[in-house]
Amino acid sequence: MSVTQNIESNFVPGKSAELSYTIRGAVSELAASTELSAACPATFEGLARKERRIEAVFVDSANPAKNIWKGTVTYGSVDTDDYTTSFDTTGGSQHVTQTMQTIFSTPGAPNMQGAIGYDGQNVNGVDIIVPVYNFSETHFKTTLFVSSSYRKLLADMTGSVNDASFRGHACGEVQFKGAGGQLVTTETGQKWQLTYNFAVSPNRTNIPVGSFTIASKLGWDYLWILYGDKVDTGRLIQQPVAAYVDRLFPFADFGDLGL
Repeated sequence: MSVTQNIESNFVPGKSAELSYTIRGAVSELAASTELSAACPATFEGLARKERRIEAVFVDSANPAKNIWKGTVTYGSVDTDDYTTSFDTTGGSQHVTQTMQTIFSTPGAPNMQGAIGYDGQNVNGVDIIVPVYNFSETHFKTTLFVSSSYRKLLADMTGSVNDASFRGHACGEVQFKGAGGQLVTTETGQKWQLTYNFAVSPNRTNIPVGSFTIASKLGWDYLWILYGDKVDTGRLIQQPVAAYVDRLFPFADFGDLGL
C-alpha cells in the first residue's frame, strides 16, 4: 500500500491549501482514509488540517492490490475568532426626482427648483447609481453557538440597521442582509461555516431640496419629495413644496450577531 502526494495540489499562502494524494492498494475507503490520515501532516505552512476526502478511482474487489483511491486534504484556519471577508462597490440603483445641481437651462425656462423630468403633469425623475458598499464575512462557529434560537435571531435581524458603529461605519449606515451557513467537518469535529451579508449606504447631511435643506438623513432612511403646482414665467409647473425622511428598517444591536 502506498500514498503519494500529487503535483496538482493548490496553496494560497496564509489562507488555505488543498493537497491531493493517490492511495494505492487500500482494500476499502476506510482503509484508504486511514492511510491518508497517517501520510498527510496535521499542519501545512502554518495552516491547520481541516478536512479529508476520499474518492474511488479504480476498485477491484477480487484484487485489492490494484485499487486506486484519490485523497484530498484541505488546510486553513477554523478558529471561531477568525474570519474572511469579501466586498464590492458596484453601487445600487435609486430613482430620484431631484437633481444635485441644474447646470444649464435655456433662456426663459421656468425654475423647476431641481425637479427632474417634468412632462407637464408629473415629475418623472430618473434612475441613477448611488454609493452602496456590499461586503460579506465568513465565520466558523461551533454547533453549540449556532442554536435554533441563534438562527431565529439571524432571521429576525435580517433587514435591520446598525444602532451603533459597526466595522468602522456610523450608526444607520449598515444594513444586515441576512446570513447563510453549512456544516463542515474539521479535525476537532463539525462546525458551522456562516456567511454574513451587509450593505453600507452613507449618511448624508445638508441635502438641498428646492428652496429648503434637509439637515440630515441616515443611510437607510428614505427621502421623498412632495410636489405642488406653481406658476413660474407664466407657466404652470410643479416644484417641491415639502420633503419627508421616513424610516423603513428597524435598528438592531449588531453585537448580538456575535462577530
